[in-house]
Amino acid sequence: MTESTRLAWYKNSGPGALVAAAFIGPGTVTVCTLAGVEFGYDLLWVMLLSVLATMVLQEMSARVGIVTGRGLTQVIRDQLQSQPVARFAVMLLILAAIVVGNAAYEAGNISGGRLGLETLLGISSAAGSRWLSLLIGLIAFALLYMGSYRVLERALISMVVLMSLAFVLAALLTRPDPGAILQGLLVPSLSDANLLTIVGLIGTTVVPYNLFLHASLVSEKWHSADDLPYARRDTLVAVAIGGLVSMAIIVCAAAINTSGISNAADLALGLEPLFGSFARTFLSVGLFAAGITSAITAPLAAAYVVRGCMGWPADLKHTGFRLVWMAILAIGITFSSLGINPIDIIRFAQVANGLTLPVVVAIVLWIMNSQSVLGSHINSKSHNVLGSIILAITVALGLRAMILVAASL
Repeated sequence: MTESTRLAWYKNSGPGALVAAAFIGPGTVTVCTLAGVEFGYDLLWVMLLSVLATMVLQEMSARVGIVTGRGLTQVIRDQLQSQPVARFAVMLLILAAIVVGNAAYEAGNISGGRLGLETLLGISSAAGSRWLSLLIGLIAFALLYMGSYRVLERALISMVVLMSLAFVLAALLTRPDPGAILQGLLVPSLSDANLLTIVGLIGTTVVPYNLFLHASLVSEKWHSADDLPYARRDTLVAVAIGGLVSMAIIVCAAAINTSGISNAADLALGLEPLFGSFARTFLSVGLFAAGITSAITAPLAAAYVVRGCMGWPADLKHTGFRLVWMAILAIGITFSSLGINPIDIIRFAQVANGLTLPVVVAIVLWIMNSQSVLGSHINSKSHNVLGSIILAITVALGLRAMILVAASL
C-alpha cells in the first residue's frame, strides 16, 4: 500500500470505528462471556447474524446522513411535518425506544466501570460499591458538563482497543476446535433456556442509538453521495472487526472452567491463557475504561436524539439538551447503586436494547423507502428483503422473550 493510498484510507474512515467502539463495552464483555460459559460455541451464530444485521442497518443510516446532510431524527421529523398526529406518535416511539434503552444501557455502563474498580481496589462491601457508582457518575457528569472529555476519551478508547486485541489473542491461545466453531457459526441453536442471552447478544451488537449517532457523524464527515462507497467500506470493516472481537470473547469464555460468572475476576478467567495472574488487573482496567467511555457517549447520544425530536437548536449548552443527558446519567447512577449484582444489570441492559430494537428498525426501513428523502438512493429490493428479515427476527425474539419474562413473574 503506497503512502498516498494509506492517507486516503485514513482520511475516509472514522465514523464506523466509533460505531464499533460503542458496542465493545462492558455489556459486550459480560454478555459474550456469559454466552460462552453457559452455552460454549453454540451462540456464535447469533453474533454472526448480529454483525451482518449491524452492517446492513448502519449502511442505511450512513446513507441517510450523507444524502440528506442531516441526522436521522431531523429527517424523520421533517418528513412528517404536514402530519402532526403521525409526527407526534413516531417521535414518541423514538423517544421511548432510545431514552428507555439508553437509560438501561447507562446503568450497565456505570455498573461495568464499577465492576472493574471493585476488583482493582478489592472493594466488596455494598456501601463501597454504591460510592464507586456515584464516583463514576460524577466523573462522567463533570466531563460532559465541561465538554473537555475528548482527550481523556481517546486514552480510554485506547485501553478498550488493547483489551479487545487481548481477547483475540487469548482466543487463539485456547486452541479452539475449528469444527466446533464452524458448527456454532452456521447451525442455529434456539431454546427457551438461551433466548434471553440471544436477545442480549443482539442488543449489545445492534445498538439502536448507534443508528442515529452514525447518521449524524457521517453527515459531518462526508457531504456528497459520491462518498457513499467510502462510508460503506468504513462501516463494513469496522463492524466486522468489532464482531470478531465479540466472537473471540465467546471463544475465550467457552474455555473457562466455572459454573457461573458473578464478578470481574470470573470474567478475567478468559484472559488467563494470555496474561496469567495479571489477567484480573488487565480486565479490570479495561472494564473501567469501557464503562467510563460508554457512560459519556450514551447520555450524549440520547440527548442528540431528543434534540432532533424536539427541534432544539444545535447547541450543546442548550438547557433541554443538558437536562436530557443529566437525566440519563442520574438514572444510570441510581440503578447501579441499588445493590443489584452488576452482572445482572448489564445483562438486563442488553436485553432491554434488544427489545426496543424492532421499533427503531421499522422506522429506519420506512425512511429508507422514501423517495422524497433519498431520491435515487432509496433501498433496493435486496436491502428491503434483508431489512425485513432483520425486523421479523427481532420482533419474534422480542415477543417470545417478553412472554418468558411475564411467565416467570
